[in-house]
Amino acid sequence: MDVTDFPDDLVQTQAAWNATYDALAAPRPRDTSALRRRLMLLSVRLWWHPYWETVPSVPAARSELRHFVRTHGAVRAA
Repeated sequence: MDVTDFPDDLVQTQAAWNATYDALAAPRPRDTSALRRRLMLLSVRLWWHPYWETVPSVPAARSELRHFVRTHGAVRAA
């Protein structure tokens, strides 16, 4: 799978999900209720994004997206 196939909004949503998850997993997070609500909202956006209807293997594409965002962040690779 070519990582350039991921829409920018999907990459940004995954990066926001990662940041929110990290904030919630930090020792003594502040405002855990707001972080949990944000994590749920971002999860729904990720799960139901229209992009997933265009790929042959959704589980592999989801894994590739998570890996791409972990290694490159929300910035596109040149």
